[in-house]
Amino acid sequence: MKDETAPSEPDVKSRKVDGIIDPVSLMRIKSMELRAKVVVEGFWKGIHRSPYHGFSVEFTEYRQYTHGDDPRYIDWRLFARSDRLYVKKFEDETNLRCHLLVDHSRSMGYGSGEYTKSQYAGTLAATLAYFLSTQGDAVGLATFDDKIRQHMVPRNRPGYLHRLMLALETTPSGKTTDLGPPLQHIAEMLTKRGLIVLISDLLTS
Repeated sequence: MKDETAPSEPDVKSRKVDGIIDPVSLMRIKSMELRAKVVVEGFWKGIHRSPYHGFSVEFTEYRQYTHGDDPRYIDWRLFARSDRLYVKKFEDETNLRCHLLVDHSRSMGYGSGEYTKSQYAGTLAATLAYFLSTQGDAVGLATFDDKIRQHMVPRNRPGYLHRLMLALETTPSGKTTDLGPPLQHIAEMLTKRGLIVLISDLLTS
């Protein structure tokens, strides 16, 4: 009896040459997130070994205790000195804050084959985002043409990576490229250990 089950995504793992993914098979996977997962889990897992794992927290400031605050964060030593209750405020701190800066200008909508430069750029950005997230690093995204069109600050939270993947699937605009303002905007945000990854064809006006 013939098997009439619905076709599944291409079996990328079975189409490798010398351990390298066949890019044609990879690009046939419609889901950007699944495409990134195939690359990362199949070939990059274990390459990056961070000296820190997961989240750590960095103390930022005190604020006065209010009803409902977690008593675990009360500073009892400060209470003994001041006779007032204060809680510690913390900021999440990861190993690295990565800003992916992805060109969505008009020229990225072209390509020499079946897929555009924008689709390849999106796949690269998605793969980097997935890889860094699995290592506990915070990843953000800025898409731009002559100015920033979408901006997601670096985070490592449940559901955040999925939102970032959806943002990468937007189509390029009809605008030209201007690298200066987007790079300056992101550079001004680098207050901690950070990394900017620029993905562009560098065809400026």
